[in-house]
Amino acid sequence: MNCPRCESTHIKVMAKAPKDHAWEVFLCETCCFSWRSTESIKVHEKFKLNEEKIKNMQTIPPVPPLYDL
Repeated sequence: MNCPRCESTHIKVMAKAPKDHAWEVFLCETCCFSWRSTESIKVHEKFKLNEEKIKNMQTIPPVPPLYDL
């Protein structure tokens, strides 16, 4: 199985349907994209990622600690 967004093969199962194995939720360990097995995923070319784009992505700044008021 390949990730629909970055074509990586590093995919893990995040969750499974509790009954009847009707669906699974997958997570790409390379680009953090997630999807359900019941979806037909088609990612537009301009939203696809590759190794270079992922390497140059900005990091989300951490949330500062909350202060007691």
